[in-house]
Amino acid sequence: MAAGPALAPLAPAERAASADPAALVAGSLTARPRTARYVAQGALAMSILGASTAVSARITDYPVLGGQALRYALAAAVFAVVVRRRRLPPVRPTVRDWLLLALLSATGLILFNIFVLAALRHTDAATLGSVVACSPLVLAVAGPLVTRTGHRPRRGVVLGAAGLVVAGSAMVQGFGHGSALGIVFAVLVLACESLFSLLAVPLLPKFGELRVSAYVTAVAVPVLALAGLATDGTAMLRVPTAAETAAMLYLSLPLTVGAFLLWYRALGGLGPQRAGLLIGAVPVSACAASAALGVGTPGIPQLAGVAVVVAGIITGLARG
Repeated sequence: MAAGPALAPLAPAERAASADPAALVAGSLTARPRTARYVAQGALAMSILGASTAVSARITDYPVLGGQALRYALAAAVFAVVVRRRRLPPVRPTVRDWLLLALLSATGLILFNIFVLAALRHTDAATLGSVVACSPLVLAVAGPLVTRTGHRPRRGVVLGAAGLVVAGSAMVQGFGHGSALGIVFAVLVLACESLFSLLAVPLLPKFGELRVSAYVTAVAVPVLALAGLATDGTAMLRVPTAAETAAMLYLSLPLTVGAFLLWYRALGGLGPQRAGLLIGAVPVSACAASAALGVGTPGIPQLAGVAVVVAGIITGLARG
């Protein structure tokens, strides 16, 4: 990892200000609302993602690759309009930037959806959810490898909090059952879920959350379209039903456009270690969405798991 820029020595007045307790308190008070905003944005993004599990059940009969291509095409069009209206200053991606963006799109968007469907053919949703719920632990361990700031959370505290979030998420999801091949695919889903955050960390300072979201979404569309044509031919697309249309609109707009922007904003503000704790909101919101749609009613173990998840998130954010 490259060394950071050398720090220039402080002037006498700057040294006095940095040593002033009142200045330190003022800086802390200024940072707290900003941190709270990042936490709220990340939790909302993960809640939208958790609720999408119940929505995705509405499009299980639609051609997979064609449906994903439609979803990301609509989101990419919205991103393009927003980028144009924002009139952002031009940024020239390097070869390394394009490689990271392509890898991020391939793993976090394309392969993620393919592996999810493959895992569900060999295991149940509870097992898949329990494996993917390990994401906070992965980000807590791998986060320092991709961050270059000197101000990192205390690793032991964050690891302990991530362990609580993972344990609580497993209680909410249940453990389920499945074959060894299903577990392998679930682990691949976990890897893609983690890379969706880790690969974005070095890109966010240069491109910002809007450009990163727009680039990775646009890259996914032609890949999915070509893959759909190769596997399903013209059958990759058909006129969706009313329920499928509503589900695709949710997956395109609130999830892809809204949640991507919110998550990358929180990731840039909190860092992958602390932001990863908020992934615990996924099983909590999925449980709440299932109850709201009448699919299932949470029991005592699920409610206890929610309490453990909340305790882990609070501990990691407050002390980390």
